[in-house]
Amino acid sequence: MEKFTLINKDRSRIKIFEPFEDVSEPSPSIDAMMISYGCVYKRSSKPVLKGSRVETIEAARKEYKQLLDEGWKKTSIFKGYF
Repeated sequence: MEKFTLINKDRSRIKIFEPFEDVSEPSPSIDAMMISYGCVYKRSSKPVLKGSRVETIEAARKEYKQLLDEGWKKTSIFKGYF
């Protein structure tokens, strides 16, 4: 799995979906997604992340689809920041 970044229509909020590895177990497994969210104050500056949470893959897919339906777009302009 890879990391995906979505940005809203106003280009003021972002959400980052990335695989979450549970390293507390002897053999790390990826069965969840970490969703980080933040704000973009200036287009020329780094976004400020406000928080993150861990969701099941199914819940993350549902949220991702809902955001796309609301007009959010996939972006790679912040790829070097995170």
